[in-house]
Amino acid sequence: MRTESIESSVADPSSEASADAWAVSRRTMVDRQIKTFDVTDSALLARILEVPRELFLPAELKPLAYSDSSLQLKPGAPGQTQRTLLAPLILARLIQGARVMESDKALVVAAGVGYSTALLSGLAADVVALEADPALFEQARASLDAFGLKGVRLILGPLAAGAASEAPFDVILIDGGVAANLDPLLAQLKNGGRLVAIQRLPDGTGKAVRYDKVDGALGYRILFDAAAPVLDPFKPAAAFTFS
Repeated sequence: MRTESIESSVADPSSEASADAWAVSRRTMVDRQIKTFDVTDSALLARILEVPRELFLPAELKPLAYSDSSLQLKPGAPGQTQRTLLAPLILARLIQGARVMESDKALVVAAGVGYSTALLSGLAADVVALEADPALFEQARASLDAFGLKGVRLILGPLAAGAASEAPFDVILIDGGVAANLDPLLAQLKNGGRLVAIQRLPDGTGKAVRYDKVDGALGYRILFDAAAPVLDPFKPAAAFTFS
């Protein structure tokens, strides 16, 4: 397991468009996509306006930085799920559902290119980000460094294992789909902690969900309808069939 600390100054605006043009696109995304999807948390909305989503995307995806759909970050290898960036309105409402507080310590699982980590870093006191793919890890490290975040710890390691050395956490955000294997992460929640993810239910439907730990017991609630490709470490074990 490899850990990096992100500390540097803010990068110059993208050369592909003026800072003003990106800011207008970001405001339009907030007003026309995110607010209309019942995202009302003022601190979260302000943070979305502060974080330049285009900075976290590879060059070929920058023109789609403020589209309302999920984006494919990299194709999956044979037998593996492709990695995607959640649509902004889905990510925003998922973060809102986590009820992040300024004093919280948060873990982002499947940090990808680092965008969700950048959002949480402006809402929580302490943020740890976990990524298993070395290429995405390096891209996240470069983007977070370029944005000028300080104190975010980026860990390269297995997603389903979480970050036990940094636990416990007030908030765990899984930036992708899950269907199984959540126990190690749930065990890393503090009492009063929350875990949010896009969960594929046994009937095949997708829901944004929140797990709450209260007095050592776990509760579960559905937040809204949503779907995302299930991350490989969170897929159910293959069932054997007999002919």
